[in-house]
Amino acid sequence: MNSEELSRPEPPSPILRRILAINILALVILVAGLLYHGQYRQSLIDQELVGLRVHAEILAAALGETATEYATPNSQRLQPNIAVQMVRRLVETTGGRARLFSPDGILIADSRQMPGSGGSVLRIELPPPDEGDHIGRDVFDWPFNAALDAYEGVLGFFHAGRHMPIYLDPPRQQASDYSEVVSALRGDALDAVRRTSGNAKFVLSTAVPVQSYKQVLGALMLSQDSRQIEEALRQVQLNIVQVFALALTVTVLLSFYLARTMARPIRRLAAAAEQVRHGHHQQYAIPDFSERGDEIGELSVALKEMTEALWSRMDAIESFAADVSHEIKNPLTSLRSAVETAARVTDPDQQKKLMDIILDDVERLDRLISDISDASRLDAELSRAETEIVDLDVMLSSLIQAHGTDPDCRYEYSASGDLKVSGMESRLGQVFANLLTNAASFNPAGGSIKVYAVSENTKGDIVITIDDEGPGIPQGREKAIFDRFYSERPKNEKFGTHSGLGLSISKLIIEAHDGSIEAENRVDLNGQVIGARFCVRLPRS
Repeated sequence: MNSEELSRPEPPSPILRRILAINILALVILVAGLLYHGQYRQSLIDQELVGLRVHAEILAAALGETATEYATPNSQRLQPNIAVQMVRRLVETTGGRARLFSPDGILIADSRQMPGSGGSVLRIELPPPDEGDHIGRDVFDWPFNAALDAYEGVLGFFHAGRHMPIYLDPPRQQASDYSEVVSALRGDALDAVRRTSGNAKFVLSTAVPVQSYKQVLGALMLSQDSRQIEEALRQVQLNIVQVFALALTVTVLLSFYLARTMARPIRRLAAAAEQVRHGHHQQYAIPDFSERGDEIGELSVALKEMTEALWSRMDAIESFAADVSHEIKNPLTSLRSAVETAARVTDPDQQKKLMDIILDDVERLDRLISDISDASRLDAELSRAETEIVDLDVMLSSLIQAHGTDPDCRYEYSASGDLKVSGMESRLGQVFANLLTNAASFNPAGGSIKVYAVSENTKGDIVITIDDEGPGIPQGREKAIFDRFYSERPKNEKFGTHSGLGLSISKLIIEAHDGSIEAENRVDLNGQVIGARFCVRLPRS
């Protein structure tokens, strides 16, 4: 990348958007579930109702014992003055509101009504100044509270509490206004939960009968708003939201970090691949991220190796084209010279010699073009062909039997172990046939060619060696003989008989089968060369 591309700001990464969406969505769903405290709220309401019931029963028992008088010899009734004082005194210590109704449903006492000179005065307890419109709350908590208010507003639409009866507080209250009071006047205690507005979303109430010797003298109703319950829930929710804000911040930062560690290297790899695609030379290199030790590092190594293989293949194609051009020019030059000379020569013998040269050059060209065509198709064929199990013992036995008809050469063959490999039978047969033919061409008359095939137990490879008794390989040319168009033939062999591609093609085939092929000279105890040895190593199936 040039300096202008490096200084250019990177566009938003789609990977970053996906990572943020997935991480934040999962976190929001989790927190939304934690903020919904339906069961927890209900358990608090049930506990509050139990407490109200116990408190109401204690007050009712006290009223039944001390605030009664005999209206008739066989009946009792509540004394209003004493009952009002007892209700107010006993409720002041516990909070809430207490109302006492007579058997005929008339309100006798209300803990919120205070007697005055002009009549009773209604006393209403205002919420503390830190509640209501969020005044006085911690300045750092108001965004969390605003979010919780919005959440509660949305949740309230689906909440089952909206089906509850609405709490009403009429100026002139009667027992018929409250179902639990009606039930208490019949002798049965009853609880009720009603919804309201404001900070206290519910009003909890319980009504118990005031009795004396099983005679119902009235009904005591205790009510308590849900402000304390909501405060407890709000504090829990506030703690959850604060933790959520911290987790969200960490999640966003980690998402940016994760996207940066993923998107930026991938973009660099894509940019480098694009430069390689449009470039015409090998100066563009794929960035190496192998030190990361993850999939992106593996991708960079794979792209780098693929690019190097691509340039190697292109260099090989260029080199192959140059070698082909050079090799074809030789017989063409000879052919042209022979044709031009034949046009000027009138001697029949000379013309016959020139025609023989022309025929040899044409045969040489035909053989050369056939081998070049085979070599050019080989790579594509090896990459597409399907492999099969090949028994090298059977193959080598058949090849040696076919070559054994030569009276000037003796073949010796020995094999041991499992000699089955996975590969292409036709191409492997081409390799060993070429090696046997090559050994026979250098072998002296009456000499022998020894073929050994053994399965190694240590590495799991099959090793095939072909030994001849020829002059050996020129010193320092053990690897060069596998180059294209390299030809080191016997002196008595006719020039141009071989194209120099046989060993090169054999090496390509063996390497395509994940094997190796090497050549070396055989020497005796005195260090004299007594022949050549070709060693082929293939992985056992």
